[in-house]
Amino acid sequence: MTLLELLTLLRKHLRLVVTLPVACAILMAFGSLLFMHNTYNASTSMYVLASSTTDSSSALSSDLSASQMLTNDVATLLESDRVTADTAKQLGLEDLNAFDISVESESTTRVITLSVTGDNAEDVAAVANGLAANVSAVAREVMNVESVNVIDEAVTPTAPSGPNRMLYVAVAFMAGLFAAVAIVVLMDILDTRVRDAEDIEQLLGVPVIGRIPEMKGGR
Repeated sequence: MTLLELLTLLRKHLRLVVTLPVACAILMAFGSLLFMHNTYNASTSMYVLASSTTDSSSALSSDLSASQMLTNDVATLLESDRVTADTAKQLGLEDLNAFDISVESESTTRVITLSVTGDNAEDVAAVANGLAANVSAVAREVMNVESVNVIDEAVTPTAPSGPNRMLYVAVAFMAGLFAAVAIVVLMDILDTRVRDAEDIEQLLGVPVIGRIPEMKGGR
């Protein structure tokens, strides 16, 4: 099937090609509003400072090197059972399973970024700040860390971060469009009826040499 034949076929079934994608998009829009809850994200950044045990001129360099080595450990500690359990207890929660906790750190910096996503705007900010406070205390206790200083505290988000309903609607529309095209092509493949002289020529392989006009009114 050539592109021109496909376009001609789609034009013949234009109602289906238009209706199905629009219907899918509308259904997804209502579904996302009814069944997809808003999510909120709050983030905080921390600076890891390692304890310095030297008084030489290289103290700053040693502190920087040690802190960079400990940053990944502190990032892992943020998601440990002890830190999360202490934070949940302080906030009066059973656990933090309802929150999506994401920690980012790079080997070239001593800054850790903590992001918390959940269904409640105030809770995500409280959890992020609670984790930052608790990880500092635990890191001082179990690691050679002088402190984990909060650079930017998490603030209560004023608008939801997700879900991206417009993206879901666009995907549903495209899926409906592809489905409509597939249905039209399948209908054409399964339709074996002979409609005109061109179909006869293709089926029999012989040219049509004459036509009998349709008579109306018995004349």
